[in-house]
Amino acid sequence: MNFSAALPTFVITLREGVEAALVVGIVLALLRKAKQSRLNPWVYSGVVVGIIISALIGFLFTWIVQALSAINPQYSSVVEPIMEGVFSLLAIVMLSWMLIWMTKQARFMKAQVEGAVTDALKQNSYAGWGVFSLVFIAVVREGFETVLFVAANFQQGLIPSLGAIGGIAVAALIGVLLFRWGVKINIRQFFQFMGVLLVLIVAGLVVTALHKFDEAFATLALSNRASESLCFYYERFTKIHSCILGPMVWNTSNILPDEGFPGVILKALFGYRQYLYVVQAVGYVVFLVTVGGFYFRSIMGAGSGSPKKQPVAQKSVGSVKD
Repeated sequence: MNFSAALPTFVITLREGVEAALVVGIVLALLRKAKQSRLNPWVYSGVVVGIIISALIGFLFTWIVQALSAINPQYSSVVEPIMEGVFSLLAIVMLSWMLIWMTKQARFMKAQVEGAVTDALKQNSYAGWGVFSLVFIAVVREGFETVLFVAANFQQGLIPSLGAIGGIAVAALIGVLLFRWGVKINIRQFFQFMGVLLVLIVAGLVVTALHKFDEAFATLALSNRASESLCFYYERFTKIHSCILGPMVWNTSNILPDEGFPGVILKALFGYRQYLYVVQAVGYVVFLVTVGGFYFRSIMGAGSGSPKKQPVAQKSVGSVKD
């Protein structure tokens, strides 16, 4: 069994899970400070329900793909890669947006959570629901991105889900280390490192999404003579060709095959392909230049500010307990 497909899901869930764990930890610490620990069960309920809803959304996406494939079995080999490509595009957009947005908003996280908790406590009899809603939304927001990524790789079975479970477990452990045991962890460096990994993973997802669309178009063109024109590029003098990706820019099948170690790890994590075509190469570079450039500018901007503008996630670990 190939467990390499669990690696990217583990990394994504770990990063998103730590963000959710920071919100949960800050809420619990603020409730303890306000002597409202009686509301802790509402916090834990928000976490559990958020995880369950995220999992149900993942099952719903998988069911939708399987249902669409079952409508006409003749086109199931076309529907599945198209749906995987669509989910990949959605995951690329969501992960990229949240990566850049959270990097810019990290310095305000504690203030925002503290304000939300304060407003919830003012509601008296509805305070529990207010705290529950805050934690629930935080967990579902992070879980939805992981669900999209898993849905984009649903053909790989339950392996990506195992990575998600592992990421959640390690994220929960980090939350306990920070807020229960008081272990000092440099949250800023953690998120910066995980952010770089995430940029590379999503860039690889761009390559994978284009491959899925090429696979679907090629299958459709071969199954119906009227659809042959969909393949605007076809290299007749080679066994290895693309349908819509243009000419091949590299072939490393003899040096680093993507079905053997370590190529299979690079393929799972960073979208490495032994056969890479010009449209994939252009898409990869464009993503790194645009989204990667925005991300690096955002972390450089956060790091060059005054000490008062450091990411709150790092400061709140020590200060929220005071």
